[in-house]
Amino acid sequence: MRQRNAGSLAAGGIAACLVAIFSVAAQAQAPGGAPPSVGVVRAELKPITQTSQFIGRVQAVDRVDIVARVTAFLDKVEFRDGAEVKKGDVLYRLERGPFEADLAAKTAVAQQFQAQLENANIQLQRAQTLLQTQSGAQATVDTALATQRSITAQLLGAQANVKQSQINLDYTTIASPIDGKSGRTAMTPGNVVTPTSGVLVTVVSQDPMYVLFPVSVRTLLSLRERYAPLGGFSAVLIRLGLPDGRIYDQPGKIDFVDNTVQTSTDTIMVRAVIPNPPLPVKLSSRATLRELTDTEFVSVFFEGVKPVEFLAVPRAALLSDQQSDYVYIVDADGKAQRQNVKLGQSTPTTAAIESGLKAGDLVIVEGLQRVRPGIAVQASPATPGPPAPEPPR
Repeated sequence: MRQRNAGSLAAGGIAACLVAIFSVAAQAQAPGGAPPSVGVVRAELKPITQTSQFIGRVQAVDRVDIVARVTAFLDKVEFRDGAEVKKGDVLYRLERGPFEADLAAKTAVAQQFQAQLENANIQLQRAQTLLQTQSGAQATVDTALATQRSITAQLLGAQANVKQSQINLDYTTIASPIDGKSGRTAMTPGNVVTPTSGVLVTVVSQDPMYVLFPVSVRTLLSLRERYAPLGGFSAVLIRLGLPDGRIYDQPGKIDFVDNTVQTSTDTIMVRAVIPNPPLPVKLSSRATLRELTDTEFVSVFFEGVKPVEFLAVPRAALLSDQQSDYVYIVDADGKAQRQNVKLGQSTPTTAAIESGLKAGDLVIVEGLQRVRPGIAVQASPATPGPPAPEPPR
């Protein structure tokens, strides 16, 4: 009996709740009931920064793989792994002795031919002088001239060998061809390095950096149509979202759009240049830290330099169904009416309306769950929300 009574009471309670809910709903929609209260805001023109987001990768402007040009023992590594180096800074010193000896031998041969050439010039001049007298002979002049030309050619060859030996000697000092940051050395002193040893170390430039990101052809055409009348690339800033969610504080500019569409993805590669100055952080190793790193993944924000005015409403007022995006407005008779809208560039807190509303329309923001098309509502100003955060500059 007690279980039956408990079941009856529970069923009765549920029935009472349903009756109350339907009674409230009926009262809200009934012509004679009190109209539901809603919070409204007026649609108004606001400046909105147009932004498009892509995924990109940081790339060093210059990247050099340092390799040995001669075969020699590695005497000394002149840099610390990960240190920044300047153009011309010595990175490796190779054994110089064998190359200095080879240069001395080649120089001696060249000097020998130089002496022979000087003697051949004297003999040729003497033969030409004697030819003016009866004791001279043309055959003697011809022989002297041939000897002089032969020795001249041999001297040129010897001088070329000297130059090649000097080049090989210079190759024993390996310097950085660019300003940049060094990687980890692949060889340590005492090892033999050769031109086939592979990369000794990689140096990548640091400031500025490239950012490459693919853009679909359709999106690129839309962006071109949007910004071409405003100045093209000069009307656009590039901002980066770092992997930890922060917005990088240095803006960049587009400097290159590829001339070929990637057929596999129907995208075009776009490149921007962005500064990468040192961070104000001091380390015990005296290493220089910078925000951007070669081949790092980032979010790329394609942002207009000047904000564009759009009819704007709070994002909370926006609803969607299979038909379209829409909002509810309060008409002149105090009734809620559905208004289909077309969205433009929006932010997390503000929806930009391209069409469907006009300035001054009362848009319902609060109490949307009680609103149906055509019912009378009691409108009052909506509760102000928190201010939108300022975009980074």
